[in-house]
Amino acid sequence: MSDRPAQGKSTLTKGTRVTGKSRDRLQTQLKKQYEAGASIRSLARETGRSYGFIHNVLVESHVQLRSRGGANRRKAAPAK
Repeated sequence: MSDRPAQGKSTLTKGTRVTGKSRDRLQTQLKKQYEAGASIRSLARETGRSYGFIHNVLVESHVQLRSRGGANRRKAAPAK
């Protein structure tokens, strides 16, 4: 397993245990991407890991998680 991401993407094999400095680097990378607007699902797809794994890594890195459901959709106020 390579510790370096290839072209901005992590090269993780599904089920591989990620510990130590590799996990620290992964936390930093995922935190940056999530805070820039990436979803947990998109990060899971990109890294080949599960939603739960990505969620746990983000929680470990003390990220303020967004609420579910994407952008809020409000009905426009009726015109007067």
